[in-house]
Amino acid sequence: MPQPRISALDLADVLVYLVVLGTFTQLFPAVISETFLASLLTAIILKLVLEAVVWAKTKIVGRIRAAETVRVRVLAGGSFFIVAAGSKALILWLIDVLLGDSVYLGGFFAVTLLVVTLMAARAALRALLKQRS
Repeated sequence: MPQPRISALDLADVLVYLVVLGTFTQLFPAVISETFLASLLTAIILKLVLEAVVWAKTKIVGRIRAAETVRVRVLAGGSFFIVAAGSKALILWLIDVLLGDSVYLGGFFAVTLLVVTLMAARAALRALLKQRS
């Protein structure tokens, strides 16, 4: 079975996430990353979690669109909300477990702002790369 390959786009995402995280540590006192290596590992963790979240949200949106009953739409909508909110809690938990006190992302609202900024930066990067090709 072939192993998944890391693409140049994945590496570009991690670089963008690293820049955004570094910017947040400079602008928001509640966001702390003690070392560059801790920031890099955080960016990689964020990349992995956000890829899984985007995949899950895409599947849920597909289920909402394909739903034939209101009940299925409501359940899928609830699932979407759980994934959206749960992803922030998952990020906080993973960072705490894997990196301990060397990284602090400032809590749920700071992580939410961070994730929104990361996803906007990711979309901007992909739009720029798509425009160039």
